Amino acid sequence: MTTTTLAILVPLLPFLGAVAGLLIGRGYARPLAVLPTLVATGCAVAVAVRQGGDGPIQAATELTPTGNALLPIELALHVDGFAALVAVLVGIVASGVQLYSTGYLRHDPRYASYAALISLFTAAMFLVVYSDDLIVLLVGWEVMGICSYFLIGHYWQTSAARAASVKAFLVTKLGDVPFLIGILALASELDSFRISTIVIRLHSSISTHTLEHPTLIALLLLAGVAGKSALFPLHTWLPDAMAGPTPVSALIHAATMVAAGVYFVGRLLPVFTASAAALAVLAVLAAVTMVGSALAALAQDDIKRVLAYSTVGQLAYMAAALAVSDRGAAVFHLLAHGAFKALLFLAAGVLIHAAGTNSLATMARMRGLAQRAPDAYWTMTIALLALAAIPPFAGFFSKEAVFAAAEHAAGGETAGVPAAVGWLVLCAGMVTALLTAAYATRMWLLAFRGVGPQEAPDHGREPVVMNAVLWGLALPSLAFGLFFRKLPDWFDGRSLAPTLTTSVLATGIALVGGIVTYAAWRHTLALAARYPLGAVAAHPDRDPAVSEAEAIAAQQPTAAVATYTETTEAPETTEALEATEAAETPATTPNTEQRRSPEQRPDAPEASDESEEPGQAGEGEPDTLLGNPPAQAPPPALAAQPDQPDPADPGRLLLGPLHRPAAHGFHLDTAYAALVVRPTRSAARLVRFLDHAVIDSYVRAAGHGPRLLGGAVRRAQTGNTQTYLSALLAGSLVLAVAAVLVAAGTGGA
Repeated sequence: MTTTTLAILVPLLPFLGAVAGLLIGRGYARPLAVLPTLVATGCAVAVAVRQGGDGPIQAATELTPTGNALLPIELALHVDGFAALVAVLVGIVASGVQLYSTGYLRHDPRYASYAALISLFTAAMFLVVYSDDLIVLLVGWEVMGICSYFLIGHYWQTSAARAASVKAFLVTKLGDVPFLIGILALASELDSFRISTIVIRLHSSISTHTLEHPTLIALLLLAGVAGKSALFPLHTWLPDAMAGPTPVSALIHAATMVAAGVYFVGRLLPVFTASAAALAVLAVLAAVTMVGSALAALAQDDIKRVLAYSTVGQLAYMAAALAVSDRGAAVFHLLAHGAFKALLFLAAGVLIHAAGTNSLATMARMRGLAQRAPDAYWTMTIALLALAAIPPFAGFFSKEAVFAAAEHAAGGETAGVPAAVGWLVLCAGMVTALLTAAYATRMWLLAFRGVGPQEAPDHGREPVVMNAVLWGLALPSLAFGLFFRKLPDWFDGRSLAPTLTTSVLATGIALVGGIVTYAAWRHTLALAARYPLGAVAAHPDRDPAVSEAEAIAAQQPTAAVATYTETTEAPETTEALEATEAAETPATTPNTEQRRSPEQRPDAPEASDESEEPGQAGEGEPDTLLGNPPAQAPPPALAAQPDQPDPADPGRLLLGPLHRPAAHGFHLDTAYAALVVRPTRSAARLVRFLDHAVIDSYVRAAGHGPRLLGGAVRRAQTGNTQTYLSALLAGSLVLAVAAVLVAAGTGGA
């Protein structure tokens, strides 16, 4: 089989699997989800091995004319070392997610449609990676957008999932409009939709084609990239997208959708390097995004939102590498990040099931969570060390490649890149390295070193397939960085080796961040026992997906004020979550349990008959934390109220007054609501008023006038012959008199 045929099969197989999965249904959903993706991954690996970092593999056939002979839309294939390795990453992560989902969503009634959408999502990303035509790439780009809408909203019973899916769709489409305009402008100026042709025409010294508006085109394209890759100011959809199933989060954050924007800029990097202003804008966006997202991650209580903001920051590192014109460093970090971020999310899914909650504050008050989920403990530790860029883990080498590229640009060694851009990327990257180590350490300590009055629930080990995927992803998270000497042959030939100065500085900064966070945690550790704040938790004995959906439903803003009630029965199925939506307080929320504080319960110091051991199978009730500080009203649920004071959170101690705005994403959603949403709704109301009160009035009048005239004429139709003759004679007399008068007047003249 030729390499071209193998490359064609890579996106085709998951697509066929998706179609078959939707048509055939649940009976064959698992093999139709897993097998095509695994075979496509094998084909991608074979293509990468055959390509071997040599010249690109190309093939094309015209798909449709456009009316301009110079701009046909072609089904074009372009596989260089860059595309080959990214496709392998997509295949590995997608295969891992499909395998993991067979255990995680094993009892989900909508698994068949879920798995088919994952396959379609994967096929669309493969199409983006291999396509050499901008319009075909745009098709894959948009298919990923619609798949993300359905997958993020998989738990449609919860308002959080419904709102998050709509928000993700609208925000990304806000960037896609200028993105499409930029593609059309670029193609019209260079007379081609072929990416390889565009790059050649920009690089070639004998080419007669030039970009007349490079800055405008680059900025239009950056708008779409900012939406897809969650760069400031269009990044706000990504943290909310955590309302979807955890495997979906792993796929979106690690290897598809958000990586597509970075990949696109890497493919068309000459377009952006043609404008120093565009590089400066990209650097500013990257710097603001990475620092702001790291601060936000340090303030989040939901473990998945911590990882979401982490993704935003790591994507900003990739964008920063592109801003200093080093595609190799950007792709190196994309590959390394894809491995350890997928591992982080999938391990978080295991923790959510084990703890019965997304809340780190809840986990911090559970003892023995690491022993309940040992595979997640060890693999997440590896992934967090990679995230914090501690040597010799993969994140250290890939992030150092970004720092080395920024150092060269700051020294004026990179042609076409202003030195100020290099310094901005370098300084922002170092600050983010400090914050990244801090929030990674905080998450690890709160999740696995909890102290409190209750043990973590014990409901047995996770399915073997889930743990196998975790360990499979742990290997590249640990060792992939060691290939930094081989990867330049696959990219542009530029060295990816760490430099001594930035390596020592960045590692030292990361260690300082970790040590300071550990010291803050030790300082607040005693407060965790004194102030065991309430937090919501889902039932730990259920299927992981059900448990996660319950946790999402329980953490709605409406469930804000704790009340003292008896334990209520947990819902038995995901369909019961709809009842949770209507809950006004945790007292009426069926999957939360509110209990009195230790001071208000005389039997609190020792387990009583009424206080059953949490997490036992068959109890039909969820875990929740006990208690409140003395002489205080019960606090709101932490996950629903991120501004609720928690003295035991080291993030509050580290951030100080910045904690509250950081926990709310620096109120960007509020700003968007004031600047965009409300004016848009006001404009819509005005248009509706004009439509109903003005335009419809004219339309109704146009119909009402002839109706009145017809009514008047109808009254004259009496059917009486004498009346008609009388009217005829009267009319004749009037006409005769008029004729005489006219004649007399004419004769007189």
